[in-house]
Amino acid sequence: MSTDDLERYEAEMELALYREYRDVVGIFKYVVETDRRFYLCNAVDVKVRSETGDAYFEVSMSDAWVWDIYRPARFAKQVKVLTFKDVNVEELSKSDIEPPKP
Repeated sequence: MSTDDLERYEAEMELALYREYRDVVGIFKYVVETDRRFYLCNAVDVKVRSETGDAYFEVSMSDAWVWDIYRPARFAKQVKVLTFKDVNVEELSKSDIEPPKP
């Protein structure tokens, strides 16, 4: 497989992922961004933990969709993320989820 073939494959996978996102975004209430992933979900809870002195975030989500090009199953019933990095949670409004028209 050449470099061009690999780049073409990844571009096709990104486009397919975007199309899937466009199709499912309307069924979710929240957008959650961590340093490693982007999620859509219907319930989210963020807790700050500091048992060892260093603060970290425990993010629990339910009914989630994960933006990950290499993940074969992007829907997950429950997701828990532990991170020392920033976490961004936004509630979607209906006007936020109108995807651009092709």
